[in-house]
Amino acid sequence: MNRTVIVGLVAALLVGAAAYAWLRPNSRGEASLAAGAASPSSAPTAPAAGPPVSVTTVVVQKKDVDVMLEATGTVTALNSVDIRPQVASRITKVQIKEGQFVSAGQPLFVLDARNDEVNVTKARAQLAKDQAALADAERQLARSKDLLAQNFISQGAVDTNQTLVDSARAVVAADRAAIESAQVGLSYSRIVAPASGRAGAINVFAGSFVQPSGDPLVTITQLDPIAIAFSLPQRNLGDVLGTLRRGGGKVTALLPDSGGALTGKLSFVDNAVDAASGTVRVKAEFANKDERLWPGAFVTVRLAVQTLAGASVIPQAAVIESPRGKIVYVVDAGSKAAARPVEIAYASGEEVAVTGVKPGERIVLDGRQNLRPGATVIDRPAGDAARGGRGGAASGVSNGVPSAAAMSEAGHGTATTATAPMPVV
Repeated sequence: MNRTVIVGLVAALLVGAAAYAWLRPNSRGEASLAAGAASPSSAPTAPAAGPPVSVTTVVVQKKDVDVMLEATGTVTALNSVDIRPQVASRITKVQIKEGQFVSAGQPLFVLDARNDEVNVTKARAQLAKDQAALADAERQLARSKDLLAQNFISQGAVDTNQTLVDSARAVVAADRAAIESAQVGLSYSRIVAPASGRAGAINVFAGSFVQPSGDPLVTITQLDPIAIAFSLPQRNLGDVLGTLRRGGGKVTALLPDSGGALTGKLSFVDNAVDAASGTVRVKAEFANKDERLWPGAFVTVRLAVQTLAGASVIPQAAVIESPRGKIVYVVDAGSKAAARPVEIAYASGEEVAVTGVKPGERIVLDGRQNLRPGATVIDRPAGDAARGGRGGAASGVSNGVPSAAAMSEAGHGTATTATAPMPVV
């Protein structure tokens, strides 16, 4: 082969090798760029539907809801009487025991009555004396009238005898009044209960000297029925007066320490608003046969001033505070969640009466923090949430959705719960 040809071939090979070496990195870069352009992370894709969300739903209930005004009240007796003597005397007998229930007219104490008994006897003796004088005057009048008929005496003598009779009759009437007065004084020696109720502490004993200006002998307090007094803001005065005109309405007294509740009715509204506090004083009356209400005790009082008939009632925990107001998630027949704005008409305890939903609709109670409008939900029975660790939770699956513990055990690392942002309605 010609040397010139060999040299040319070698030169051509070297040029080709150099060109290949120069072009190969660029090809790799372009391929890398092409691969990067086709990467899923850089190319926009259509949003994929999320997995179903496991929730607990409740049904909107239809109820008659009483609108209540709540206040703290004090139990007060309808009748409470301090027993004091009407005369100064000495106690001879105590006829009751402390804490005893007494009836109206029942004897309580006996005072020393010897002086009053003597006064009654003296008044009766004086009456007998004056009655004898009256009888003599009446006989003298009768004889004078006979003599006048025979013209033996003048009319003036008859008139004089008539005056004596009239005077004697007046004296007898005064004597009878004196006896009654003495008997009244004698009655003060026997102290009886003016009303039925429970006796308090007895402050005297047999032999104690008592007087009207001293301390009460005992206090009788009526316990059945009994009243609760409380104050309400003046803005509620119209509702309270309307309730009183309708017969008193319903008043509920909540006893402390889970002691239950008693139901009574409104009985009194004060005739003026307290200018210092801006409240009006009211009272409610309760039956208290079992003595669950005690004078001086504090209780929580709820007065029903209005009834919302056929209201839609849901748990208060189902209501979500969104930037545009209160909403709930309603689940339709296709198990899709939709945000529904609601207004709270009245809240009582764990339940609220709302507008915006209808009785019979299903709303989300638990799991709403992971919901978005239009999401598919899987309704988890409320009992499963209460069991907490039994059933589906024990197997790591709840209605087809793996639990956090199951994901952790499967090698997915530490399971965390992601809370979706609150949707804007």
